[in-house]
Amino acid sequence: MSQEKKPYFPMFVDLSQKKVVVVGAGTIAKRRIRTLLEFTNQLVVIAPEVNRELLDLEKNGKIQILRKKYQREDIYDADMVIAATNDSQINTDIYNVCKCTGITVNVCSDKHKCDFYFPGIARKENVVIGVTASGDNHRAARETVEKIRKIL
Repeated sequence: MSQEKKPYFPMFVDLSQKKVVVVGAGTIAKRRIRTLLEFTNQLVVIAPEVNRELLDLEKNGKIQILRKKYQREDIYDADMVIAATNDSQINTDIYNVCKCTGITVNVCSDKHKCDFYFPGIARKENVVIGVTASGDNHRAARETVEKIRKIL
């Protein structure tokens, strides 16, 4: 069987009742959180410190925040995990736990440790369009999303 690199398959998943855990609360984590808010009702953020934006989301019942350092047990019941800390050892541990337990994972800092890539999203009501360049050309994907948003 051929080992040639293939593009990623676009798959739309119902996350509305899935528990999604984001470990970290930095810039990339916040971008992922903003995107995920539109798709899940069970969004948990694990971080010892969070900023005002995330506190407001928690206050409005949009997310749950566990103000603590990550521990393996925190993700055992998750359906999907986003590892977005600035510590590569923690991100690797999250990846390893997810792989061993069958949890879908995305390590924001390492495209080789991702079961999926976050697409650029263009949305209007129930029409959702996801664009990816299979992790190879973020600029092309971003430019394509902007064009699609204008069309919508």
